Amino acid sequence: MERWALVTGAAGDLGRAACLALAADGWSLQITDHPSQRERLESTCEACAGAGATVISGLFDVTDARAVGDGIADLAARHGVPAAVVANAGVQGEFGPIHRAGADDLRRVLDINVVGVFNTLAAAARVMIDAGASGAMVAAASMAGVSGAPNMAAYSASKAAVVGLVKSAAKDLAPFGLRVNAISPAFIGPGAMWDRQVDAQANVDSQYFATDPTVVARQMIEAIPMRRYGSPAEVADVVAYLLSERSSYLTGVNIEISGGSA
Repeated sequence: MERWALVTGAAGDLGRAACLALAADGWSLQITDHPSQRERLESTCEACAGAGATVISGLFDVTDARAVGDGIADLAARHGVPAAVVANAGVQGEFGPIHRAGADDLRRVLDINVVGVFNTLAAAARVMIDAGASGAMVAAASMAGVSGAPNMAAYSASKAAVVGLVKSAAKDLAPFGLRVNAISPAFIGPGAMWDRQVDAQANVDSQYFATDPTVVARQMIEAIPMRRYGSPAEVADVVAYLLSERSSYLTGVNIEISGGSA
C-alpha cells in the first residue's frame, strides 16, 4: 500500500533534501511549491523519481488558504490521503536592524512563514481527519526563532510563531491520531540560503558581523560548537525520523538541529 507524504516548499534546498530522504524511506511524494518555482519543482520531481519514488507535483501559494485547501484536497482525492506532511515553505525576508526594517517585509515574512504553515497544517488535517487517517506533520521553524538572530527580526519572529503554532496544533490534533512537531535548524549549507545569509549580513554593517562575506562565513561557523554548518541531508534525516513510527511518542516538540549552538 502506498504511503503518501506531502511536502510544501519542495523546490528549495531543504525541501528537496526532505523529499529525497522520504523517498529513501519508501514514501510516495506529493510535492508542492509556489507557481513561480515551477522549474525548480520539476527538478525535485526528477531527482525523487530517479531515486525510485512515485512523485506528483502541484503548484499553489501557501498564503492563499483556499488555494492550499483546494490543492491538498485535490491531490488527496486523485492520488491518496497523506500520512505525512512537511510544512516547509518559507522565506528569510530582508536583513537589517529593526529600526530600519519595513512593515511590508514583516507582513510578507509572517504571511508566508506563519500563515502559510497554518494553512498547510489546517488543510492537511481536515483531509486526514475526514479520511480517518492517522499520521504525522513537521513544520519548519529555525534557531532564529529560538534565540533571535541579529538583523533578522521579522524572520526570527515568524519562526518563533511557528514553534507556538506547532505546540498548539499538536494538542488540537492528538485526539485524531495526528502528531505535529517542529524542526529548528541553525546554519545549514551549502546552498542558496547560506550564501544569501552570508552576503546579506555582510551588507548590513553591524557589530555582529564583518563586511567581508568570507569573514562573515567564518564568524558564523565559529559560533557553532561543532565548528561547521549542518547539511540539508542532516536536516532531512530528522524530518524523516519525525514522520516515522520511530518517533511515535513525540508530538508538540521542537527539535534543534544546531550543532550545539543555542
